[in-house]
Amino acid sequence: MERLNVMEMFHGISFPGHLHTQDSLQLALKFPFQESDILIASYPKSGTTWMQELVSLVLNRGDPHLSHTVPNWARAPWLEQHYFPSLLKSPSVTPRVITTHLPFHLLAPALQGSKTKVVYVSRNPRDVAVSFFHFHKMAAFLPECGTFAEFLDQFLEGAVCYGSWFDHVKDWTRGADTQSNLLQITYEEMSRDLRGAIQKVSSFLRRPLAEDELSSCAKHCNFDSMKDNRMVNYSLIPAEIMDHNKGAFMRKGKIGDWKNTFTEEQDQLFDSVFRSKMKGCALEFVWGD
Repeated sequence: MERLNVMEMFHGISFPGHLHTQDSLQLALKFPFQESDILIASYPKSGTTWMQELVSLVLNRGDPHLSHTVPNWARAPWLEQHYFPSLLKSPSVTPRVITTHLPFHLLAPALQGSKTKVVYVSRNPRDVAVSFFHFHKMAAFLPECGTFAEFLDQFLEGAVCYGSWFDHVKDWTRGADTQSNLLQITYEEMSRDLRGAIQKVSSFLRRPLAEDELSSCAKHCNFDSMKDNRMVNYSLIPAEIMDHNKGAFMRKGKIGDWKNTFTEEQDQLFDSVFRSKMKGCALEFVWGD
C-alpha cells in the first residue's frame, strides 16, 4: 500500500506518511476555522474515537443512524491527514466536526480569535503507552516498535509518532488558559461516568438533551457498542493497512490495564519521568479503578 513505510518529520515530530504529507500538515496550520466548528483534539489512544462517537450522538440527539452508516473518519475527519480537503468538498454539514492529534502550539495561530469549540481528551499515560504499543502491532503504517520495554523507552523520550505525550498534554493544558472555548475531559471520566461525560459535552456544545436522548447516547457510545460497530472499530480498513488478526483496534478499554504489562522496574522508571516532566501541570490522572 502507498507510503506505508514513509515517515514525515514536521516541526520536530514524526507522522505516518501513509496518512500525512508535508502539504497536508502545512495546510492544517492555515485551516480557516468557522465559528460553528467543533474540534476534537487528543494524543493518540487517549479516547479520540470515543469522543468522536459521543459528539456525533450528541449532535444527533441520540439518534444512532449516522453513527451506524457513516465511518467515524468521515463524520469527524483528521485535520492533518491528506484526505481532509476532499471531504470538505462534500455537501456542507453544520456544525463540522474535525479531529486532530496536532499539538496546541501548531494550531494556536489558526484558532486565535476563533469561536470554534475545542474538546481536548486526555488519558493516563501508562494506559496510553500500552494501548499505543498494541496499536503498532496491527497498524502497518506505524514503524516496528520491538518489545514493550523498547517501545516504553521511546515513548518516555517522545521518540514515537505524534511526538511526546508529556509535551502534547502540557501544551493543550496551557492552551486552555488562553482558549476560553476549550473543554478538557478525560478518558477516565467517560469510563467511570459516561452519562455525566455526555451531559458535560452536550452542555459545552449547547446541545441540551432530553432524558431519552441522553440514554440513547449512552447506549450507543459505550465501549461494547462501539467495539461491535463497523463504522467505529476500523474493521472496514483493509488488512494490509490494519491487521485485526494481530489485535483489535478497540482492545479492552479498561482503566489501569497497564498493570498487566508494566514490570515493577518499568513502573518506577515511568513514575520518575512523569514526576519530572509533569512538574507544575495542574492535571491529575486516575491510574486504575
